[in-house]
Amino acid sequence: MNGTRHECRKIDLDFFTSAPIRIVSEVALPCTAESLFRCFEDAEAWSRWVGVIKNVEWTSPAPFQVGTTRNVEMPGGMVAYEEFLAWDEPRHMAFRFNQFTQKFLKAFGEDYKVSDLGDDSCRLTWTVGIEPRGPAALITPLLKPLLARNLRQITKDLKKYMENEGRKFCTVQDNAGYQRCDFGHPPRRVALGPLVRLALQKNNSTERARG
Repeated sequence: MNGTRHECRKIDLDFFTSAPIRIVSEVALPCTAESLFRCFEDAEAWSRWVGVIKNVEWTSPAPFQVGTTRNVEMPGGMVAYEEFLAWDEPRHMAFRFNQFTQKFLKAFGEDYKVSDLGDDSCRLTWTVGIEPRGPAALITPLLKPLLARNLRQITKDLKKYMENEGRKFCTVQDNAGYQRCDFGHPPRRVALGPLVRLALQKNNSTERARG
């Protein structure tokens, strides 16, 4: 990831209510909040539902938390160097650009709030805050409608992804040796291999003997 890094203003969470350009999009998703965060944690998943992302590299080890960093590569050689301002899994995460390989952003951040809707579904409220720099700041009134339309499309793409390929993030396992997928209605049960079922049966027997 080459290119000159330009410093961005070090915003905090207040920026998401005061940014010169503030865009909010909401979407109901057919998955639990926990499953959505598993998707967020997967570096390879982002490029599957965000068209402007080519590659994501986490530069801090898991478990992720406030202060975690990552690099995001976009078309045209653009790279964002991000730091997370909030990480409260599975309810809230937010990040800002610390550096960007283009000059037109003075400050940028994204805020994701997730609420449980029941029935293995959740609602994502996604806020993007932008402070343009230079000539881009002069066309702010023109930028906002375009960016709002783009964000709405990305949330639709996320919903489609979670309805299909995103099913791989289900991890709920029952004692019968099945993995219950918490995406969609009704939940799917995916058969695990016989060795896994045998191991579960042995574990349950051991637990009963101890009891």
